[in-house]
Parts: sequence; C-alpha cells; structure tokens
Amino acid sequence: MTAEGVDDAVRVREPVGERRLHPVTPFRRAWAPVAVLVGWAAHDPNQAQQQLTRLTTTTLLLALAVIVPAASLYGFLSWWFTYFSVTDGELRIRTGLVFRRTAHIRLERIQAVDVTQPLLARVAGVAKLRLDVVGADKKDELAFLGQDEARVLRAELLARAAGFAPDAAREVGEAPAHELLRVPPRALAVSLALRGATWGALAAALVVPPVLWLVTHSVWTVLATGLPLLGAAGARSAGRFVAEYDWTVGDSPDGLRLDHGLLDRTHETVPPGRVQTVRIVQPVLWRRRDWVRVELDVAGSDNSVLVPVAPRAAAEAVIARVLPGVTVPAGAALSRPPRRAGRCLPLWWRGYGIAVTDAVFAARHGLLRRDLALVPHAKVQSVRLTQGPWLRLWRLAAVHVDTGAGKTVTARLRDAQEAADLLRGQAERSRTGRRSARPDRWMA
Repeated sequence: MTAEGVDDAVRVREPVGERRLHPVTPFRRAWAPVAVLVGWAAHDPNQAQQQLTRLTTTTLLLALAVIVPAASLYGFLSWWFTYFSVTDGELRIRTGLVFRRTAHIRLERIQAVDVTQPLLARVAGVAKLRLDVVGADKKDELAFLGQDEARVLRAELLARAAGFAPDAAREVGEAPAHELLRVPPRALAVSLALRGATWGALAAALVVPPVLWLVTHSVWTVLATGLPLLGAAGARSAGRFVAEYDWTVGDSPDGLRLDHGLLDRTHETVPPGRVQTVRIVQPVLWRRRDWVRVELDVAGSDNSVLVPVAPRAAAEAVIARVLPGVTVPAGAALSRPPRRAGRCLPLWWRGYGIAVTDAVFAARHGLLRRDLALVPHAKVQSVRLTQGPWLRLWRLAAVHVDTGAGKTVTARLRDAQEAADLLRGQAERSRTGRRSARPDRWMA
C-alpha cells in the first residue's frame, strides 16, 4: 500500500471531532432547578403558601439573587459538559455534570431520525434531533442544534445507517422528496367536528361540573374535576388541530416524510420495513364523505399517525408506499362470522370480518367506528387460537396475530374449523413471508 493509501485509510477510520450543542441550549436547561421548586409547590400547595407568606420582600429578593445565577450556572455547565460525535460505526453522546453518561448508538440500528421545532425553538432558529433506535425504550435526542446543522446531521446519520462510507455519507446530503398528500386545514377541522369523541368530551366537560356543584357545593371539587375534563376536550379538538395542522406526506428514498404542526413543527420519517401494522379507521360520520384515518404500529417507534384524514383513494395510495404490493381489501371482500355469532354478540357481530391475501392478514371490527387492520405476513411473530366455554358452545373461536410492535390483531367470532385452518395457514404464510421479505435497511 502506498503512503497516500495509508493516509486515506487512516482518514476513513478517524472519528469526527466532538461537537457541542447550540449555545441557546443553556437557556433551556437552566429551567431544571426552577422546575424542581415548581414541582414541590404543586405537590404540597398549602405548605408552599405558608412558606411564602413567612418570607419578607428582602428575603424573596435574596432568594431570587441566588436561584437565578445558580440556574444559569447549571444550564451553562450542563451544556459545556455535553458533546456528541459521529465515528465510523456509532453516534456518541457524552453528557453529565456530576455523573457522566456516554451513549453509544450503533448507526446500523438507527431506524428513524426526527427533527422537531417547538415554537420558541423556531423563533430562535434551532431544532431538536430525536433518534429511534432498535431495542431502546426511549428516544435519545440532541437538543438543540442549528436548523441547518440538524438537517445536515440527520441526512448524514440516515446515509450512514444505509451503509454509506463516512465521506460518501456527507456528500449524499438529504434525500429528495416529493409530496404525496397534504391535508387542508378546513378538512382537518371538519373531520374533528364529525368525531363523536370530540363532542362526547365536550359534553362531559359542560355537564359534569354543574352536577358536581349541585351535589357537593365545593368549588375545589368542581375545579379538580372540570379542569381535566376541559383539558381532555381541548386535546381532542383544538389540541389535535394544532398538532396535525398542515399535515404533509412526502415520499423519499429513506421512507415517508411527515411534516406537521401549527406551533410546534415536527419532521418525522416512517422507517421503511419497520411498519408492523397499518390501521384504517373510519368513524360513522365520515362515511358520507368517504374519509378515513390511517394509523401505524412501528417497531421501536412512537410514530402512530400516517394520515389524520383523507379520502379513501388518496389514503390507499399512501398505504401502497408503506406496504408495496398490498391492495386494501374492499368491504365486500371481507368474510363475516357465521350468523350464530349473533348469539354471542348481538348486532355488533356484523362489524367483524377478515380477509387473507397473498401479502397481508386483514381483520376488521366495529359497527359504527370501523377499524381495519392490515398485518403483512412477514411481520407476524406468533399466531394463537383461543376458545372460551361460551364460544365453544356455539362452535366459535378467535385467532390472534401478534406483531413485532407488541400489538395483536384478532379475528373474532370465527367458525371453529375455519379458525383452526386459519391458524395453520397463517403460520405457514408467516414463515414463507419472512424468507421473501425486503430488507429493513434505510434506502435499501
């Protein structure tokens, strides 16, 4: 090997130097000591009020003179002792002011890198990088980075996770994407207004507090009950509208890009090959417009929504990108349980149905709110048959399909012989499906 070749080899193995987070980060971390005091006051408000009434103005000013510099110093030191670096095989995050912690994240185990921007972060021009890693209980994050630096680092990590060499990964840059679907704000608002859960939460928030006042005549009881109910109603309507505003689905070589948010802007990626289940949800009031909501079960990720609301044809086109070669079974193609299932579950048995294609196991439940789950055969981890005494009396059984995301899709109220055949057939389809499945690598 020549001297130049040796230099090139050393350059490839040389890790990238350690870098610090954005200088705005100390302001975020300075709130930690203040949050401790707020938490103590919220835990015991009576004692906190008594302690405050005993303090004089001079004492309060002295306390602030100590707390504010101490919080600022904590924020600065926690930022100063936090580094990250990208080596040939891993991302290292070194943190800790008193107790040191170093996270070694293998690049080939990264399955998603999301960029999120809370409102204040957008104003400051910074972003947070969150990483989904196989086998990790929670996401590691880098908060905060400059907007451009976050996007460049995200592109590099995804390219490295796909198997590119270090130098090539930096040259690849962010993969191009083209828009597949955009949810108009008006359609999102109408869809939320047509959900029974929205009106149910609002009705509970308006009816329960007056009833409690008539019964208890206690302001604290009304507030303790009414405020959470109002919060739940707001989360189901205004909160969801703010979170899902301007929802955009884009297609790129590294997966489907999801961009959404009115105040806090989020840029997520649906990991290719990691989707375990696709769920198509249709509340009863959406049927006239033929709208559906698409949700996902992704292994090791908290991504759950793919499309908040869209016409069925547009939603199925997006599903075809998540599950290539899969056609969503029509309602007429679903096999209903036998009529004797009505003796176990009157009327509601009509909402159940299943279909098995060459690519997926599909099961539907719900008479008013229809929920159709699609499980690719290659993602099935186990198959179980259950039959209680009441089902056994009517020669019925249930088949449970377990996926890698820890979720289960169930075909209920099936004929006992049909369920036994379905159990054996699904076990064989799962084995053959895993042998022919596409790789779970980025851009592979």
